Amino acid sequence: MTHSFTGKWITDSEFACLAPRNVFHTQLTKVDLPCNEHRNRHILFRKKFICESLCDDAKIYISADDYYKLYINGAFVGQGPAPSYHFQYNYNIIDVSKYLKTGENTIAVHTLYQGLINRVWQSGDQRHGLILDLVADGKTVASSDESFKTAIHSGYTESGICGYQTQFLEKYDSNSAENSFYEQFFDDSSWGNAMISKFDDHIMVEQKSSMLVFEKISPVKTSAKDNSVVFDFGSNYVGYLCVKAKGKKGDVITVRCSQELNEDQSVRFNLRANCVYEEEWVLSDGESTLDWFDYKAFRYAELLLPEGVELSDVYMNVRHYPFDLKCNLKKELEGYGDIRKIWELCVHTQKYGVQEVIQDCMEREKGFYLGDGCYTALTNMILTKDDSMVRKLIDDAFSSDFISDTLVTCMNCSFMQEIAEYPLMLVFLVLWHYRFTGDREYLEKNYAKVTKLLDAYRRRYEKDGLLRELDKWCVVEWPSNFRHGYDVDIREGRVCHDAHVSINAYYIEAIRTANKMSDILGLSKYRDEESVVSAFYKTFYVEEKKLFRDGENTDHISLVGNSFVFGFGLYNDTECEREILKMIEANGVSSLSFFCVFPILIGLVRTGREDMIISALRENDAWKRMLREDATTTFEGWGRDTKWNTSLFHLTMSYAAAFMADVDLRSIFE
Repeated sequence: MTHSFTGKWITDSEFACLAPRNVFHTQLTKVDLPCNEHRNRHILFRKKFICESLCDDAKIYISADDYYKLYINGAFVGQGPAPSYHFQYNYNIIDVSKYLKTGENTIAVHTLYQGLINRVWQSGDQRHGLILDLVADGKTVASSDESFKTAIHSGYTESGICGYQTQFLEKYDSNSAENSFYEQFFDDSSWGNAMISKFDDHIMVEQKSSMLVFEKISPVKTSAKDNSVVFDFGSNYVGYLCVKAKGKKGDVITVRCSQELNEDQSVRFNLRANCVYEEEWVLSDGESTLDWFDYKAFRYAELLLPEGVELSDVYMNVRHYPFDLKCNLKKELEGYGDIRKIWELCVHTQKYGVQEVIQDCMEREKGFYLGDGCYTALTNMILTKDDSMVRKLIDDAFSSDFISDTLVTCMNCSFMQEIAEYPLMLVFLVLWHYRFTGDREYLEKNYAKVTKLLDAYRRRYEKDGLLRELDKWCVVEWPSNFRHGYDVDIREGRVCHDAHVSINAYYIEAIRTANKMSDILGLSKYRDEESVVSAFYKTFYVEEKKLFRDGENTDHISLVGNSFVFGFGLYNDTECEREILKMIEANGVSSLSFFCVFPILIGLVRTGREDMIISALRENDAWKRMLREDATTTFEGWGRDTKWNTSLFHLTMSYAAAFMADVDLRSIFE
C-alpha cells in the first residue's frame, strides 16, 4: 500500500518558489536548457523530536530530489532514492528502531540538487526538496514541515565537472561550520526554517528495489614517496574514500583517484574514460575527516600531503546493490582454469558494479542505459535469482513513453537520447523474465505495453514490411571500429533513411517474441510475421553468397549484420547457417563487441553448440585479454585501448557469466 505522507515537500528559500522546468524532448529536437543556475546545492535539514519510550517498530518514509543521506542521532542510516521520474518518484522505507532513544532525538538530512543535464538523475528541472514521515509504534513523531531547520553546506565547493557532465568534483573544506551537522547536539540556532515547495508536483511511489549496502574495504598495499602516499584497494570498486588527517588549519591535501597505474607506477588520475579524478581537501586544526558526498569508481587513491600532515583510518566505503550469488560455474567448465578466472571477474563486476540502477559505466556516464542494460540485468537475475533489477529496468523503460512512444535510451534522467534497437531488446527481456520466473501476471501486464511499443514502430517506421526513415540512432555495434565496415549511414544525430539488416532483424525478433507472449497468455497472435520476414529475405538475402547484406542500397556483407541473423534464427537453410558459422570462426567474437557477441552466444545456445561457446569464452583477445591486462572488473571492450574513452569498470561484458552459470539457458532463449 502506498504511504500517504503527512509531511510536505520542504526546501529552502532558493527553490521554494521555482516552478518545475521541462527537460524532456525527443533527441533530434533542438532545445536550449539554461541550467547554469541553481546547481551543486548541498542543502541540509535538521529536526529535533521526542520519543516517549523505546520503539519496537519505527520506520521512516523518506525521499529527496535529487538525493539524500540520512542521519539519526549522529549515526548514518541510509541514502537514496533510486533514480525515478517525478510522476512516479521513489521513496524509501527504512526501519530506524535501533537509532532511536527515549527522549529527544535528532534527524539530519544532507540533500543534493545537482542541476546538470546528464544521465544520472532527472535534474536541471528546478525540483528540489525533502519529504519524510517518521512513524514510531504507530504514531507519527516527525514529519517534514516548516519547523525543520535548513542551511547550505558551505564545505563543498565546485572544482570542475568530470565525465559527460556527470558529477561535480568536490573541494571539501573541513573548516566548514556545517561539518558536524548530523551530530545530535550540533548548534543549528543560526539556521533558517525550511519552506514548503510552492509548485511541488511529485507523485510518490514506494521504491520496489532494495537500497544500497556498504562494505568497508581496507587497502591491500600502501606505498609512500616524498610527499605522496598511494593506497591500493586491490580492485576497482564504487564508493567513497574515507581518511582522517592531522595537520594545520588551511593545509591542502590533493586527492587523486584512478583505476590503474601509469607505466612509472604513478596514479593515472586522468582516466581513460575522460574523467580527471583530482580534488582538494582543506584541513582544519587537529584531526579532520574527509567526507565525500558523490561517489567515484577507482582502485587507487593518492594523497599529496603538506609537510607534517599525518594520515590514519584509511579505507574505501564501497557501495553496491545487494548481491547473493545463487548459482555456480557449470560443472563441465570447472576444468578450464581460464574460464574460472573469467567467471570470477564477471561475478565480481556484477556484485560491485550494480548500483541503484543497472548502469553502463561507473564513472563516465553512470547512465541507466536500456539496451546493454537488458543483458546486464538478465545476467544479474540469473546469478542471484533476484529479479528486482530486471523489473526496475522494464518498468522504468516503459514509463519513458511520455517522452516518446518508442521510448528513450537512458531512463530517469534529463539527458535525452534515442537508440532504435534498445526498446526492441526490452521486448526480449520481458519474455526472458517470464521464462526465468514464471510470473504470468507480470507478463500479462507488460504484454499490452509491448504491443503498444511495436505498434508505434510499425506506425512510424514500417514501410513495405521494413523499418526505414529512423529518426533514432541505430548503434548496430559499439564502438564503431568493431562494425566490420557495416555499410549503412547510421551516424548519430541524423535520420537513417535506408532499411538495413540489423534493425530489421531486431524488429522481426521483437514481433516473434510478442507472438510467443500472446501464445503463452492464450491470446490471439499479435500479428502475422510473414510480411516482414518476406520483405527481410527479399531485400537482404544474397542467394549466391548464402548470407545477408548490410542494407538495401549496398552489396556489402558483414559479420556484424549476419550475427543478428544467426542469433535470432532468421536463416532458413543449413547452408546459410554454415556460412555464418564460418564467418564467426574465421573472425572470432573478439572482432565484435557488446551488441553482436550476445546474440551470437544466444544462437550457439539455441543450436546446442556448447563447444563453440567454450571457444568464444576462451578466445585470447576477448575476456582473456582483459585478464592479461590485469582487469579486476570487466572493460568497455576487450582491452584498455580498444576505445578512445574506455571505461575499465563497465558492466556489459559481465554477461559472459550468464553463459557459464549452471542454469538452463535454452529454456530462456528458446
